[in-house]
Amino acid sequence: MAKKDWSWAILGGLALGIRWLAIRNPDATEEIYSHTFFPAIRNVFDLTLGKLPFPSVYLFIILIFFLLGRYLLRLRKKSDWKRKSLFTLRSLLNFTGGIIFFFLLLWGYNYHRVPVFRQLGLEPQALNLEKLTREIQITHRLARQNRYQLTMDTVAIEEFLSYPDLELLVRQNMHDNLELLGLNFTGNPRTKLFPPPGFMRKMGILGIYFPFTGESYIDPTLHPLEQPFTVAHEMAHSYGVTDEGEANFIAWVISTNSLDPLLRYSGHLRLLMYQIRDFYRMDPEGYQDWLKGLDVGIRNDIQAIQKRTAQYKPFSIEFSRKTNDVFLKSQGVKAGINSYQQLPMLAYAWRERMNN
Repeated sequence: MAKKDWSWAILGGLALGIRWLAIRNPDATEEIYSHTFFPAIRNVFDLTLGKLPFPSVYLFIILIFFLLGRYLLRLRKKSDWKRKSLFTLRSLLNFTGGIIFFFLLLWGYNYHRVPVFRQLGLEPQALNLEKLTREIQITHRLARQNRYQLTMDTVAIEEFLSYPDLELLVRQNMHDNLELLGLNFTGNPRTKLFPPPGFMRKMGILGIYFPFTGESYIDPTLHPLEQPFTVAHEMAHSYGVTDEGEANFIAWVISTNSLDPLLRYSGHLRLLMYQIRDFYRMDPEGYQDWLKGLDVGIRNDIQAIQKRTAQYKPFSIEFSRKTNDVFLKSQGVKAGINSYQQLPMLAYAWRERMNN
């Protein structure tokens, strides 16, 4: 980069200008970026960094340290504090502009596409107690049926597929079942384990999509029954679905329509856990009565998941939630972290549509 070069700061500003247009033109954003430009980016990532046997985010970290080292070397050559201050300001603005430019170019404009639920003609609405009770009974029955296709033992399921086999299985099911949703996605995205085990949980996250490398990552300590759904959720992000509730919804549809009972059970179990949480909030006494009829095997699985989660408490759960909430809202997701809780509403709307 030449002296007094503000190129990346300018590109960052230009990218924000395009974002302003994208927010106001979701149909054009869907057609030009999400359906045309982003699929090309998706395939380039899959044919390059996706082939690496390790998380390519490590390469990004190395690049950051390289840029920091180059900045410090150049800073030392500046003769006085005024030149050092101007150089630091220019470097900071260029770095920030570069991050903004590549974030939006490689994935971020998808935040301003037409929401998936609108493309599918769904109209999610808050469930009253009567609807939620009916839904939780359906989900409980389906979860029970699929669990006992895996094992007739009621002891908690603690191990099943190796992770490489699981990732391959989920990716194949994404390919096979996406057309059920009428969505036109392309690519073979990777979701890799991110060592060291427990680190992501300590940061308050189970999985994350990293736009700068086109890969998603999950914590290796996730319970085996959490992994299938979480991988599907992160792969939905890899295909350009930015809303957390919609990524949950796609993961649920994909997993519960799989031919594999492990994926089906993982999807039904995740929805059931969301529904149980809502049921407890809406009717604590009714929840206690319903809990008595909860299948023993499912109860043991939920307790095993909770026990695993308790082993890796975040450094600050409030800080993690707040930063994630601020980020999501800054990208136009009005519900923020509450978007994760939309799955029961979307699942109900989908079931109603399929029944009709």
